Amino acid sequence: MKLFEFEAKNILEKYSIPVPKGNVANNADEAEAVAREIDKPVALKSQILVAGRGKSGGIIFANDAAEAKKAASNLIGSTIQGSIVRSLLVEEKLDIAEQFYASVAIDRQVKTYIVLASTEGGIDIEETALASPDKISRYWVDPDAGFNQPEVIEMLGRFSMSKDDTTKVASIINTLYAVSIDNDAELVEINPLAKTASGEFIAADARIIVDDNALFRHPEFKDKSSIRVEDTPLEAEARKQNLPYVDLPGDIGVVANGAGLGMATIDLVHHFGGRPANFLDVGGGGPMDIPKRGLMLVISKPEVKAVLINMLGGITRCDIFAQAIIEALNESSVKKPIVVRMMGTNEAEGIQMLNQAGIYTYPDMEKAAEEVLKL
Repeated sequence: MKLFEFEAKNILEKYSIPVPKGNVANNADEAEAVAREIDKPVALKSQILVAGRGKSGGIIFANDAAEAKKAASNLIGSTIQGSIVRSLLVEEKLDIAEQFYASVAIDRQVKTYIVLASTEGGIDIEETALASPDKISRYWVDPDAGFNQPEVIEMLGRFSMSKDDTTKVASIINTLYAVSIDNDAELVEINPLAKTASGEFIAADARIIVDDNALFRHPEFKDKSSIRVEDTPLEAEARKQNLPYVDLPGDIGVVANGAGLGMATIDLVHHFGGRPANFLDVGGGGPMDIPKRGLMLVISKPEVKAVLINMLGGITRCDIFAQAIIEALNESSVKKPIVVRMMGTNEAEGIQMLNQAGIYTYPDMEKAAEEVLKL
């Protein structure tokens, strides 16, 4: 779950990491009021969940409240990289002398947290890694041992920083690790970590991504967990129903009882020249209203011309799954061709039920994929 910049900064501020003075504005009048309260040049930053918004015109600077109001009028309601700007973070424009980078992320190959720091902040860290890998310091954390200030100072030792700057940056990075652990974050990033002309270090921009699987431990995110700005209407509906669903730009619906099986089915559709319309994992062993609701959701997508269901009956019985398919088709007002590949526990009973209902069944994935393309 991605947090907006202002939400990420609110969290950092609770951990005593300095952030620019500012507030959120939902319209031009509010932006003017915030700018007037700051009484300095301000930055108006579009609150959208995409990278590179500055390069796309999503950040505008204003010298006073009147300019801020005019800029906000242009930004709010505009579309930046496909996202509608509904609010702005209006904050003081910093007098930046130097820019640093700091983050804590999960290295999935090493299966632990990785701490990154660089003296080249303000640009994509990927660009720095390619152009100047020596300007990035990395530290893989032993979760049992934890992470502390001396280790941060050690990882910053490769840079030509003053002792005072090293101590200040090390304190912020050490705090970022605590933020990451406390909030079950997949990523906590400050870019840039700005050093002002007065020598103060401030989080000029911030990103936090919280692990979806840990949201049950964070009631403070409850209102956000089912609403994502980047969701399509069907993805938003699926999230409300706790269905693992992703929209894709094709016309063949895909339903499978397992994430790996679902991805394999998508690959198979591609292999035979088709274009999958979605990914949907209805799982196994749960209530049969889950595949029923999942199939009805896929059928409701206007672009879907036919649906391929790939089901392996292990802890889920084929006859019960077949009943869920039949009920979904009976209750749905939309009728579309369905092809089923089904095998496993009570396979014969399930196939007989589907055949009696006029639903195509095939013994292997390849034939089912070929048939759904014909339909």
